[in-house]
Amino acid sequence: MTALLEVRDLAVVFGGGFGKPLKRAVDGISLDVGGRAPKITAIVGESGSGKTTLTRLLLGFQRPSAGSIRYKGTELAAMSAPERTAFRREVQAIFQDPFGVYNPFYPVQHVFTTAIKQFSLAESKADARRLVGDALEVVGLDEDLLTKHPHQLSGGQRQRMMMARAFLFRPRLIVADEPVSMVDASLRATILSVMTRMRDELGVVFLYITHDLSTAYQVGDDIHILYRGEIVESGPTRQVIDHPQHSYSQLLVSSVPVPDPDVRWAAKASLAPGEASGSIIDAGS
Repeated sequence: MTALLEVRDLAVVFGGGFGKPLKRAVDGISLDVGGRAPKITAIVGESGSGKTTLTRLLLGFQRPSAGSIRYKGTELAAMSAPERTAFRREVQAIFQDPFGVYNPFYPVQHVFTTAIKQFSLAESKADARRLVGDALEVVGLDEDLLTKHPHQLSGGQRQRMMMARAFLFRPRLIVADEPVSMVDASLRATILSVMTRMRDELGVVFLYITHDLSTAYQVGDDIHILYRGEIVESGPTRQVIDHPQHSYSQLLVSSVPVPDPDVRWAAKASLAPGEASGSIIDAGS
């Protein structure tokens, strides 16, 4: 079965002008997302690894320097207007900072009514209310919150509102870019639980992009370790994290703090220049 999203030899090169060296933000990435069963695929890397650039590419916000991205077999760059509209509806995004998505002058309801109107998701006001109510039920929020302004909601509530908005479209794929990095531990667990329920009960595929190995371990079915724009190790999440093969993966795992005050925490993982290059390790093969 063809994957929902197919990425082949993806590359983005910046710079090169006025004698400056080229910088490869994304360097030869290939991966498949979605298939026979809905999964949460995690892409893990620290700051500067290329996660943000990769996210923009997969959402069609930026074009690659080389390589291809196909959604349901169609190249993103070659999509017709109707195909691109369908892509925008079926592939939704949840970003790190939910507050930046809201217009502070409008109540929260505005993000739902705008989406419904722009994509003609409902034929009547009654249909729209039902659609919004169903979406809020999925993420465990009350409809009374719709009349509040963004600053009156907690960070976790704002993020779950964005998940509800994404669900309005009944998406096939949600790209979640650091969705829990700005909320506390208890809300983090709630948001991750919503993701797993949407996968298990509603068949939504997730691409979970994060710097946090612990949350990737908690919810990810598959994982790709990203370092300096390259995927250096891939495979089933538990297998990769429990038995990392690549030196960078080993450093990432060893840098995760353990609940023991006598164990010193190596706060940042790093390798010597060029050490990440070489064969990609696929733990699933």
